[in-house]
Amino acid sequence: MKKTLLAAAMTLAAATTALADPVEGIWKTAANDEGSYLHVKVAACGSDICGTIHKAFDASGSANPSYENLGKKMIWDMGVDGGGAYSGGKIWAPDADKTYKSKMSLSGNTLKVKGCVSVVCRSQNWTRVN
Repeated sequence: MKKTLLAAAMTLAAATTALADPVEGIWKTAANDEGSYLHVKVAACGSDICGTIHKAFDASGSANPSYENLGKKMIWDMGVDGGGAYSGGKIWAPDADKTYKSKMSLSGNTLKVKGCVSVVCRSQNWTRVN
């Protein structure tokens, strides 16, 4: 019985890993004007993709554990279109304190994130950390 339960648990764990979206993981944002940047943890949230601020770093690369937005949701309601494309979501830019309609595209270890409010758009290329 124990062997059967162990085999079932291992099968379930392998299936869960196989179903993980390729965008899931930790991503380094582009540096802002002061040179600081964030690590954003991207993961499934229901049938969509979300991202939360995982760590913050100053221009020298030192972690900033007192950053006021740690743990705050930065990406939400991002739909999975397939083929590395994501759309229909929102992204919050902490530096401007603005929320944009957003889409993303994944190519290898680069995630292009684009957000627009009316005709004003911003985009960044993020790099996979893990």
